[in-house]
Amino acid sequence: MPAKPKPRAKKESTRPEQSLTPYLYYADVDAALGFLSKAFGFKQTGMKMKGPDGKTNHAAMTLTSGEVFMMGCPGPKYKNPKQLPNVTQGLYITVDDVDKHFLRARKAGAKIIDEPADQFYGDRRYSASDPEGHNWYFAQHIRKVSAKEMKRGKDED
Repeated sequence: MPAKPKPRAKKESTRPEQSLTPYLYYADVDAALGFLSKAFGFKQTGMKMKGPDGKTNHAAMTLTSGEVFMMGCPGPKYKNPKQLPNVTQGLYITVDDVDKHFLRARKAGAKIIDEPADQFYGDRRYSASDPEGHNWYFAQHIRKVSAKEMKRGKDED
């Protein structure tokens, strides 16, 4: 009788079994790292990888919650929103103090799309875009909204 295969040992990981890690395309990864740090308070994490041209073509950043997003310039067939020119996605991030966050982003030169405003779904939110056209939404949950209020607010929006 053939021996039973041994069960695979689980690899140790700091990530949950399932997670979502956005990967954003930037033509100038180093400039993006600087801007996203200054305007939005993200921190570079891990190493930066350089491409054949010597420029950074891959990096990662963390939010204050520890969640990671990656960024890079994997080659000419990949385009950022500014190169298309279309908005291709929006990233929604919860922060502790959205008004303070907004002032930091504006001072750092982020292109403000919407100033902070209370939303019908219970968040106070603003939106901005970075120099390469990625849209960022920053929000603070300010009140609980019932299903009835949510429907009424959606219908009025």
